[in-house]
Amino acid sequence: MVRRISFKIPRDEKLKTALVSTAGTLMRTSKSPDEALGELFEVVQRDRIYDDGKTFVDLVPRVRMRTIQQEYTLAKTDPNFDLRDFVSRHFYEFAPHKDREEFRTNSSLTVTEHIHSLWDVLERRNRLNRGSLVALPYSYIVPSGRFSEQFYWDSYFIMLGLAADHRWKMIEGMMKNFTFMIRKFGFIPTANRTYFLSRSQPPFFSHMVKLLAGHKGRTRTYAEYLPYLLAEYRFWMKGRLKLAKAEHKAYARVVQLPNGMYLNRYYDNKTTPRPESLSEDLETATESENREHDRVYLHLRAGAESGWDFSSRWFLDEQDIRSIHTADIIPVDLNCLLYQHESTIAEAYRLIKNPLLARKFQTLADRRATAIQTYCWSDKEQFFVDYNFHHNKPTHRISLAAVFPLYARIATKQQADAVAARIAKDFLKPGGLVATLSETGQQWDAPNGWAPLHWIAIEGLRHYGHHDLANDIKRRWMKVNLKVYAEKHKLVEKYNVSSKDGLGGGGEYPLQDGFGWTNGVLAALLAEN
Repeated sequence: MVRRISFKIPRDEKLKTALVSTAGTLMRTSKSPDEALGELFEVVQRDRIYDDGKTFVDLVPRVRMRTIQQEYTLAKTDPNFDLRDFVSRHFYEFAPHKDREEFRTNSSLTVTEHIHSLWDVLERRNRLNRGSLVALPYSYIVPSGRFSEQFYWDSYFIMLGLAADHRWKMIEGMMKNFTFMIRKFGFIPTANRTYFLSRSQPPFFSHMVKLLAGHKGRTRTYAEYLPYLLAEYRFWMKGRLKLAKAEHKAYARVVQLPNGMYLNRYYDNKTTPRPESLSEDLETATESENREHDRVYLHLRAGAESGWDFSSRWFLDEQDIRSIHTADIIPVDLNCLLYQHESTIAEAYRLIKNPLLARKFQTLADRRATAIQTYCWSDKEQFFVDYNFHHNKPTHRISLAAVFPLYARIATKQQADAVAARIAKDFLKPGGLVATLSETGQQWDAPNGWAPLHWIAIEGLRHYGHHDLANDIKRRWMKVNLKVYAEKHKLVEKYNVSSKDGLGGGGEYPLQDGFGWTNGVLAALLAEN
């Protein structure tokens, strides 16, 4: 029998943080709302009681979810039963930030001053488990809009802006939140929500460690975070010993290729509809002829773990999400990030004077770089691409993920030159870079451009001496950011880099403003000037 651990939060701020940091790792995490509420959850989401499926999964139950489920079973038999009223009586929204005076942009502020003021608006603090929201010991910055959690890869780009604004205390707090989640869950989930605990996001943790090391000192910081770097690495490599008996030599997030090389894929530990997008996933699976629904759900979930949710990168038919097959693909960007993760662990061991383990992880990184060159470089396209290990050939979906080998410094000079030429020829638009060359209505396809991809592209091109192109991309991206800010007094989640108004679109939800990683990247770029 598992005992439920509970505690009262003391008034002292430091005691609160300490208590969550320690006792919080022992507390049992609630079930995801879809698992706890059963039929009620499916009916609410399927019938679209709320326009946005994320609204319901973020509500907090007023009593135990099992009790609500039992009450629903009885109440639904009443001819006058009102589902919307039932939900409103049994759940509430946890949004203390909405109690503050509504934020209004001061149009007289420069964009730098605007970003500075936004950090306080985007700050959240939650030290109690509330519904699907998992308690964290320290304050954190959220993306904004419909997102009120500390997301994984968003946070790195948010931290770039916080660093430009010298908010190192916030960065350290967010890092400690991540180490808390690694201790509690064994990895960094998409965000601190129970319905995100079966998947992660692009692994930028090693980049966060490097960023913080630049402020606190390399040896001290690398030594402090080495145990967490190792734990995060074990998560991504879990199942390596089971590959021999696995279908297609793939297990969880690890794939063994024909020549014995190991690379990784995006995955998810569940094969059910995403709770926050249940209605959309049910529709996709139902319309996917001759496909097992659980496989469709796995590929949709893996696409969500990629951060590119969704993009023609993951489709067999680039115009049709029903052909999604994310888990069949070895993504070039993911493996570049894991190369950097391995290299960071190697560097940490060198700094603490452990040459044996430093060589071990540097060898792993070097092998991965060779594998990326072997499987993710297309001589035909003269471009880095993703690899379909089920079909034993590249996907030939051309995307901005190709800049990651430049960012990770594993491209040759000749390859980098070819990638730069293709970017200048095909990806560069008046407002910056499109994510892909396909217009599909998905948000991670043309004509949208995204802040994190611009940062990776600019940095990657600089590594290989393409400063003129990098500066041109920077100028165009900043121009569209500033144009929308001047006209709308907003910094938005994504931008249409081809249109006059610059506002991005597509995807499963409306355009969000606020916006964490846009603020962060723009602040970092402005700080360079």
